[in-house]
Amino acid sequence: MVQASGTLRAGIGGWKFDAWNTSFYPEGLPKTRQLEYASQRLSVIEVNATYYSSQKPSTFAKWAETVPGTFVFALKASRFCTNRKRLSEAEGSVEKFLGSGLTELGDHLGPILWQFTPTKSFQKDDFESFLQLLPEKRDGISLRHAVEVRHPSFLVPEFVSLARKYKVSVVCADHPEYPMLADITGDFIYARLQNGSDENPLCYTDTGIEGWAERLRVWASGRQPDDLPLFDDFEPEHKKRDVYAFFIKGGKVNAPAGAMALQSRLN
Repeated sequence: MVQASGTLRAGIGGWKFDAWNTSFYPEGLPKTRQLEYASQRLSVIEVNATYYSSQKPSTFAKWAETVPGTFVFALKASRFCTNRKRLSEAEGSVEKFLGSGLTELGDHLGPILWQFTPTKSFQKDDFESFLQLLPEKRDGISLRHAVEVRHPSFLVPEFVSLARKYKVSVVCADHPEYPMLADITGDFIYARLQNGSDENPLCYTDTGIEGWAERLRVWASGRQPDDLPLFDDFEPEHKKRDVYAFFIKGGKVNAPAGAMALQSRLN
């Protein structure tokens, strides 16, 4: 098991986005060096490419060689694992994804995000069958799992309790449409900040960034923010937790600026 130290990381989704060629990357920087540049200014990146297609072990190894020692990748698991009617039948897809070479990242491997469609409703037995497929280790490397659910049927104590039973972190999503769950269920926190705007130079407003910085600090210290929705009255253990926060989708043009601004408040 990964030992949590209360480390706070703010990042973005991916490192390739046309608008960032002018809003983030220096003029003339080769695209082959964009990951190197981004990883020197951010502490974590959520990789979306792994959701849509399989990557080669050599690709993961190359990513690991490109980034600084303390940088980590959060990987979005393959859609073939989660976009299915019966999650209990996902074993083959889960095994294929976990066996694709992602452990080549070594110490640069951060959480794995298992994202479910907005139409996927909560069916306790089937969802538990899926959680049972998520191993604690692979190739001797500890794995951290987070689940992002986006159907209102998950807003019940039974789901929160189930995630906690398997030590899987429920994603706290700040989204204009999907529900938010902020219950602590695992040994780390995974937040996806999706309410930004391209009109804000830092993706979120200054007030919004400071508000999230305070919540992340509270989580890292082992406590629970008092202004977010909870669906289970369980009192989690007061211990340090690593925290990952990503500026995703809304305000994407300025997501790197937002992540750096948030990180500066957290350091």
